Amino acid sequence: MSGFHRSIGFAIDAEGSGVGVCTVRGRVQARHLNINGVVHGGVYATVLDTAMGGAVVSLLTEGESTATTSLYVEFLRSARLGKELVARGEVLRRGRHLAFVEGKLDDGEGHQFAQAHGTWYIWSAEEQRALRARH
Repeated sequence: MSGFHRSIGFAIDAEGSGVGVCTVRGRVQARHLNINGVVHGGVYATVLDTAMGGAVVSLLTEGESTATTSLYVEFLRSARLGKELVARGEVLRRGRHLAFVEGKLDDGEGHQFAQAHGTWYIWSAEEQRALRARH
């Protein structure tokens, strides 16, 4: 992971990832907290988006790219400083241009903190070139 993903302090767990599945984990730090002393919802959304997008990326063929088109997150429980969080994304269905994905965020001890579902758009290298030529 690079850029923004690296800056949040969570990382892909290779052991929990594979074809159509991606796991991201990290420990809650002070910078992740909101004014109420619990993890900011944006952290949940970012970690879930990363895990779910990673699951889609694992299914791409050479030259294909993807981007999130919709992400719906349900916040179930608040996490506090020091808690380890584990996000798991799994592709439910991948078509030519769309992938439908679900995600779960828990602590690895049976406590679920959030769940999500979303859609990712997939395009080929040829489609990218055609779009750039029009703009």
